Amino acid sequence: MKLILPLDLVTDIEPHLPTDAEIVRVDTDGNLDGDASDAEVYFSWFLSKSNVLHKILEAAPALRWHHAPNAGVNHILTPTYLKRDIILTNGAGVHAIPIAEFVITYILAHAKHLPELYSLQAQRYWKRGFAIKELTDATLLIIGAGGIGQEIAARAKPFGLKIIGSRRHPQELPNFDKVVGADEWRSLLPTVDYVVIATPLTHETKEFIDESVLRSLPPHAYLINIARGGVIDESALIKALTEAWIAGAALDTVTTEPLPPESPLWSLPNIFITPHTSGHSPKSKQRSIALFIYNLKRYQAGEPLRNVVDKEAGY
Repeated sequence: MKLILPLDLVTDIEPHLPTDAEIVRVDTDGNLDGDASDAEVYFSWFLSKSNVLHKILEAAPALRWHHAPNAGVNHILTPTYLKRDIILTNGAGVHAIPIAEFVITYILAHAKHLPELYSLQAQRYWKRGFAIKELTDATLLIIGAGGIGQEIAARAKPFGLKIIGSRRHPQELPNFDKVVGADEWRSLLPTVDYVVIATPLTHETKEFIDESVLRSLPPHAYLINIARGGVIDESALIKALTEAWIAGAALDTVTTEPLPPESPLWSLPNIFITPHTSGHSPKSKQRSIALFIYNLKRYQAGEPLRNVVDKEAGY
């Protein structure tokens, strides 16, 4: 069996491979160090350019299984890719813990006025009288109660939040007070204090956080996006924050990344921007490799793989 592996991960993966495995190394520009024409398996590593992926597809006509470390795969599902009959698995769950920790950070930073307090410390200015909030009995809506959404709920519940989740096929889940289906969350918007977007970017979710959604939220609501920038209509969000339809937002991802210096998002009132870093953790790499090795053993045994992407649904 021949595998295409990222150059930087070969040392970590090779000890776990079967003795008859052949490795073709690939660098970040898609350059291969050998013949990949009969390679069956490809483990990509955070592809930033579709032309790199297309270069691999062209070099590996026999490819049967592709594993990507990302949870979101919208950048992979290009028309060229969809023409091929390749099983795609993703890294759903691998980054859930650090992302969930970041979500709690965003919520606490807003509720406890941490940006203002840090600023006062830098100014050596003693000021009191902030409208600091408790999280107890506040309502958190998690749009996308998948692996990441469930890790968020597990960490939010001990703070006393009422937690509502949404997913395509609703079911009872630990730490959620209620799980609703598809678009049912829209009717709940006037009652929530915090909204976390944790859903994949698909044709259905592109800019689905639009003006009507933002106007439906109460003025004290706080919006958090750890999904993909494209799920939010940024022009509507800019208007919402400028005109105080909502209290603020935390964005770990935006439509154009890196966010251009001239973007008005940088200077909007009560916004917390992080550079798509919520999933970062020293443990992410080992979790990604462990998932790949687990699936490789199942692939060899002809067993169903974990985290198979429904390419039609987009996740």
